[in-house]
Amino acid sequence: MKLAQHRLTVATEGQGLYDVTAMVETWLAGQSVRQGLLTLFIEHTSASLVIQENADADVRRDLEAFFRRLVPEDATLYRHTAEGADDMPAHVRSALLATQLGVPVSAGRLALGTWQGIYLFEHRRAPHRRTVSLTLLGT
Repeated sequence: MKLAQHRLTVATEGQGLYDVTAMVETWLAGQSVRQGLLTLFIEHTSASLVIQENADADVRRDLEAFFRRLVPEDATLYRHTAEGADDMPAHVRSALLATQLGVPVSAGRLALGTWQGIYLFEHRRAPHRRTVSLTLLGT
């Protein structure tokens, strides 16, 4: 078995879904693992990771709008407001979504479906630099 680890830095420009698939694939292509499992972990409490449709941008826009409705930015709903009106809702959205993903690796490539991509879901309004840890285990 082989083990490889890497950290990706993703610059966000505020709330939204950021496709990181190409960044992950580029790193994976430089590894000697042909079959295995890639684990992705976001090192933050106000952003998350999702596997989602990569063909129609309306899917991403609808998801963003849905989470704004589901977890509104309303300071009267939360005690933790010191970091801004968007902070506690970002924590709640992150708690509802994944902070870790596992993706199979087959023939040295991500075994994603035809219409799937890996996205960092930024829940804060301000730009951030997010870190995603990659751990690859396989043969």
